[in-house]
Amino acid sequence: MDSRINSQVIGSLIQDKNFSNWWTSSKFPIPFFDNQELSITFIGYEPGEDKEFLIEADKALANFLALGSTDRENISHLVYKNCMEFLNAVDFIEEDKSLRDIDDENEIWGFVWPSDIYVSRRPYREPDIYVQIACECDWEQEHGLQLIFRQGKKITRVSEQDGHLTEADAYGKADEEDELLAQF
Repeated sequence: MDSRINSQVIGSLIQDKNFSNWWTSSKFPIPFFDNQELSITFIGYEPGEDKEFLIEADKALANFLALGSTDRENISHLVYKNCMEFLNAVDFIEEDKSLRDIDDENEIWGFVWPSDIYVSRRPYREPDIYVQIACECDWEQEHGLQLIFRQGKKITRVSEQDGHLTEADAYGKADEEDELLAQF
């Protein structure tokens, strides 16, 4: 089996040595994060088994790469809400004061650092493609933050990194009960 696959959107991806169904690109500029360069990994792709994965992944990536800083600012309220919910659930510590003092929700991005982008097919219910951005953040140092876009088009989840693409999957509820997913 070839250890490379080719995306029409981001070019060549190399097969991971430990996970045969993971394929990682070189660093690529991401307009959503002001062209910060990040690697993109296709997860769960078995060439020959899922004939549509590359086509659908490329469409999702093209959609996501069309999003820019204005689109990022449009979801600031969701990231800020995630931060405040976390801070309100834990004891006050002085290190969190700068987060608690945020006046403009767009300031939240100064406390978020994207690290990786993953593209995968949802394993439950509808088998759509999702783009997941794994981030480190100042308020949830253990589990970080994830931003998930269905088909790379629209945010459908903002949460800690927990291995689930949707709130519905994470909490065993119907897709219609998942607030952001239901808006897709």
